Amino acid sequence: MKCTFCEKEIASGRERLIIKKDGTIRSYCSAKCEKNHKIRKPKNVKWVTKAKKEKKA
Repeated sequence: MKCTFCEKEIASGRERLIIKKDGTIRSYCSAKCEKNHKIRKPKNVKWVTKAKKEKKA
């Protein structure tokens, strides 16, 4: 499973799941990602964009 915010792979049993009223499921790898998803967009956060660039290389 991948984190909804940073798209990092999450080991099974380690994710934080949020299920919304409309049925969508959001999974987060940490409390940091969960809190940042409420107030920020992933493309505007330096540590997320840096990790995505390293993953592509």
